[in-house]
Amino acid sequence: MRTTFRFETLNVWQRAADVSLLVFGHADRLERAKQFRFAEQLRSAMLSVTNNIAEGSGSVSNREFAQFINIARRSVFEVVNMLVMFERHGLVEVDEIAELLTELEGISKMLEAFRKKLASTLRSVAVIAIGFVLIACCF
Repeated sequence: MRTTFRFETLNVWQRAADVSLLVFGHADRLERAKQFRFAEQLRSAMLSVTNNIAEGSGSVSNREFAQFINIARRSVFEVVNMLVMFERHGLVEVDEIAELLTELEGISKMLEAFRKKLASTLRSVAVIAIGFVLIACCF
């Protein structure tokens, strides 16, 4: 049995990993249409989502983790933009990507909620630290 890493337990990483299978399927179709560069860029952008969640989970602080989550969210937007552009250029049909776009929107929302949760933890710690300094300096 292998070790489970922290990121593998995160629902947002699991969902992004599942969606990556669909995105990679679209990349395979682009390759069959001889759109190799587009296929590689699409795969790279989707991997950036899961990679940044994974890399951030190894952070030593919530602030740093939140930055990686923000980068992952921006990568979701990159994937969405590419799919929309492929549709506009006739490389994919809107009905082929509609469900995928909905899934990506859900991942984006999950990432933003997670980033906010990490950021709120920072604020709580900062308030406690400021309170401690005030107490320490006043006695």
